[in-house]
Amino acid sequence: MTSADTSIEPWGADTAWHPVSSKLIPVRLISFGISLLPIAFGIAIAWPYLPTWSRIVVIAGFVVGVALRTMMVIRAVRSWGYAERDEDLMVRHGIMVRRLSIVPYGRMQFVDVSAGPLERAFGLATVDLHTAAAASDASVPGLEPGAATRLRDRLAALGRTHSEGL
Repeated sequence: MTSADTSIEPWGADTAWHPVSSKLIPVRLISFGISLLPIAFGIAIAWPYLPTWSRIVVIAGFVVGVALRTMMVIRAVRSWGYAERDEDLMVRHGIMVRRLSIVPYGRMQFVDVSAGPLERAFGLATVDLHTAAAASDASVPGLEPGAATRLRDRLAALGRTHSEGL
C-alpha cells in the first residue's frame, strides 16, 4: 500500500476490522439470480425469432455478464467490514468506490437488527444504525444472529453512555 492509499484511512494499524460472514455471498448471488429471471424470460421469448449468430452473441453476452457480476458480488461481500473504536463505529465497503462511514456512538438514535427470508435461511442478520441525519446512517450486513444481537446491544449501550455527555 502506498502513502497515497493510507491518507484516506483514518484508522491506525491496530484497528481490528471484523469481516462479515462469507455466507452472505450465496444470499447476494441468489438475489442476483432472481433479478435475472426477467432477462432470461425475455431471451426465451425472443429465442425462436433470432438468427443463429444472434443466439451465440446473446448467450455469450449473458454468460460473460453473469460471470463478471458473480465475481463482483464475491469481491463486494469481502470488502465489507466494521471496527469498533472508543468513540465511534466504522463501517467500510466497496470495490471501485470505497465507502467509509464513521458513526459516533453519541449520535446514534437507535440500532435495529433485521433479517429477510434469504438471510434467515442462511442464518444471517443485518445491523442498521440510525442517526438524526439520514446520510450518516450505516448498516452491517451478513452477521450471525448472535453476533448481530451482541453488536446491537453493545452499540445501544455505548450510544446511551456517550449521549449523556451531550
